[in-house]
Order: sequence, then structure tokens, then C-alpha cells
Amino acid sequence: MKNNDTHKQPPRQAPTLRLVPLPADTNAYGDIFGGWLMSQMDLAGASEATRYAGGRVVTVGVDGMNFHKPVYVGDEVSFYTDIIKTGRTSVAVHVEAWARARDENNSRMVTEGVYTFVAIDENRNPKEVKKK
Repeated sequence: MKNNDTHKQPPRQAPTLRLVPLPADTNAYGDIFGGWLMSQMDLAGASEATRYAGGRVVTVGVDGMNFHKPVYVGDEVSFYTDIIKTGRTSVAVHVEAWARARDENNSRMVTEGVYTFVAIDENRNPKEVKKK
């Protein structure tokens, strides 16, 4: 699902998560940490996987992580999710992060990756996902 065309428009659906990074989220050079982006993407992907699975999920893998452009303090970052594969207990979610300077209208894709989650029961054991 890698997409090198970072000039396309963001997805039309509502974002799963939208945040504004603050100075505490930066590295020593003033750019937003890649780890901060990955963490937010994990939250957005888990939200989508939880809805699909009908309960708790845990992250078991991240594939195809690509950082296309930097994110700056004060950018509005929107995270879009799309379920791309399901298994007996797993859900793979493609997550795209798009950033927009708060005083502009154009967004840019900054990061994308595929997060895989496994549904778990109350004892933290894998369980079958509820098929939609």
C-alpha cells in the first residue's frame, strides 16, 4: 500500500484522529519526533481495529512505515485509517498521516504505514474477530 505520490489529496472520509503537536513533541532540531507520529498512528489504527473486532486489540506489528515529509509544531495532523486485511484473530490497518499548517488550506501526506493488531479477550488471549 506504499504511495509515493504525496501530492494527492487526503482521503474524503473523516479522520480517525486529529491532533496538533506541541513543542514537547519535538527533537533537538525542533522537528516532530518520528516516534510521536508512530504513536499517534498506532492509536488511530487501534481505534479502527477495535471497532472492527468488537473489542480490545493489541499491536503486533508495523510494516511499510514511510516518512515522506516533516511535521512542524502547530501543524494540524489528521490520521486516516483503512482496514486492508483481516485474519481469524488479526486486523491489518493502513494508516496515513496528513499535516496542514494551521493558516493554510493545503494538506501534505507526511507518513504512512500498516499496523497489525490481534483481538484479545479479558485474559489477554487471542480471540476471533467478529466479522462485519
